Amino acid sequence: MKILVSGTAGGAGWPEPGCRCASCAGLPSGRRRPFELVVDGVARFPFDDPPSGYRACAGGLGLAGPDGSRLLCLPRGRPVPVDGPARYDVVLIDLLDRPERLGELRRAGLADDRTAVVAVGLDHRVRSEEELAGRLRLWGASAVPDGTVLETGRALPGTAIGMRPGDGGVTAPWRTLLLGGSRSGKSAEAELRLAAEPYVTYVATGPSGAGDGEWAARVRAHRERRPAHWATVETADLVSAIGRATAPLLIDGLGTWLTAVFDEHGAWEGDRAPVRERCDELVAAWRQTPARLVAVSDEVGMGVVPATPSGRAFRDALGRLNERLAAESEYVALVVAGRLLEL
Repeated sequence: MKILVSGTAGGAGWPEPGCRCASCAGLPSGRRRPFELVVDGVARFPFDDPPSGYRACAGGLGLAGPDGSRLLCLPRGRPVPVDGPARYDVVLIDLLDRPERLGELRRAGLADDRTAVVAVGLDHRVRSEEELAGRLRLWGASAVPDGTVLETGRALPGTAIGMRPGDGGVTAPWRTLLLGGSRSGKSAEAELRLAAEPYVTYVATGPSGAGDGEWAARVRAHRERRPAHWATVETADLVSAIGRATAPLLIDGLGTWLTAVFDEHGAWEGDRAPVRERCDELVAAWRQTPARLVAVSDEVGMGVVPATPSGRAFRDALGRLNERLAAESEYVALVVAGRLLEL
């Protein structure tokens, strides 16, 4: 099956004519045209009435060719189809719209490590081609120029067909630490990094918010933003959670974990040796982890010096923990105003 991708952008193209946003204004010369594809020169998306020898599936979003190969196009706003084949050979998907749909496809067995995943519907929802490329590397997907011909069973131009993070040729950080201040965007960045994984466990270390309406609203917003197919564990026992992990973990966050440890051991005013021991145990578990980890932590060294001894002790303990985990991580970044500063 030969797939001509004439255009790879959203409906208005990228940059969008007349748009003065930073993304459109900053795009280099050249323009991505609105998404369009033709298969074998005879079948055009959507596949509502395919020619003889071809079979439409997934409500016209999918196509099976005479050679048995299968293609799925998943544009913006469309849910993951449930009436598809066992596996698609090529998936063209709008990954700027709910990238967790790719995780759902993988979880359902409709896409696997042999599936070529190509991002389409590209537009100013992402700031630049460089940022797009970085996201796609994390998700095990590729972008191709307009006019590219994809052929099932062959490598995509400039990449390897069907590669996923962790496979040969595609490298994703095993341990990622994201630091940032309040409302910096660090949690959203952490979630994006694992969005396309079929199985993720979200480890929530903070309180549930019972009796605190403002905190409960924050917790609720986090829950609603996360992919529905992710598992959630609420615990302060990070060492056990890391040791038991068989799928990627997103830990949010280390500041609330350390607060819970201070509370548990009465360390705000008392002996802080147990806190240091718990931090030692966490660093050791982080070093030996069997699973991919993404953790969020507060950068506490840039603000006002706390007015109380207990506040200063907490700041110092979290700062030391961040430093030690950063030394054991393949990727560390500071998130400021939603922007990544790699460290």
